[in-house]
Amino acid sequence: MSERFVEVLGVPFINTTKDQFVARLGEHLNKEDKTFVVTANPEIVLHAYEDKTYREYLDRATYITADGIGVVKAAGMLGHPLPERVTGFDTFMDLLELANEKSYSIYLLGAKDEVLQKTIAEINRQFPNVVIAGSHHGFFDWSETKIEDEIKEKKPDMVFLALGFPRQEKWIAERMDQFDKGLFMGIGGSFDVLAGEVQRAPEFWQKVHLEWFYRLVKQPSRWRRMLALPIFAGKVLREKRRAKK
Repeated sequence: MSERFVEVLGVPFINTTKDQFVARLGEHLNKEDKTFVVTANPEIVLHAYEDKTYREYLDRATYITADGIGVVKAAGMLGHPLPERVTGFDTFMDLLELANEKSYSIYLLGAKDEVLQKTIAEINRQFPNVVIAGSHHGFFDWSETKIEDEIKEKKPDMVFLALGFPRQEKWIAERMDQFDKGLFMGIGGSFDVLAGEVQRAPEFWQKVHLEWFYRLVKQPSRWRRMLALPIFAGKVLREKRRAKK
């Protein structure tokens, strides 16, 4: 394991800040490299730990970033600290800014159609130089090839998938070989946030690392998903004890 990466429960996270990471992605875009980015929170790490097939999807990623303070804290507990969270939404917004500067093209896949249309309108408003090569909502027949055919034809510089895990990672991992270029990145519920359908935690909650609690208060239905946090913490503690033996 290179010091460029930090392993948490078998998942290799790139050891970077957000700004460094976006700069690195910019280099890949300049060279038209195919790049697969996963932004992983504790729930995703736990799922990869328990599901071999999903872990194989993550193994195909070019980079996995620590999207969640739980991952950052876990890395520190295991003696290999990460400098900060590199969240999907923040990286998405920085990449849109880069696309605006360079007039890059993007493809958007995911969310309900009305949310997708609001997302497109917001991107057009905030980032007028971004070329939207195409889009599709997140409700489609998995066996159809319409979406990948359009991506192959349009050759966008970036493809953002807001399908939620594990669907977005599965889609990218199973189809990457079909494309000649592009940065492919799963960004969960980021379309909902950009479209104004879901409010992101205020900066104070983010700074005190309680964004997860804010989201739980706003969306109590997430409580089942939050159960992954103590399970994740328990496995990290066991890993720490094992490493000391």
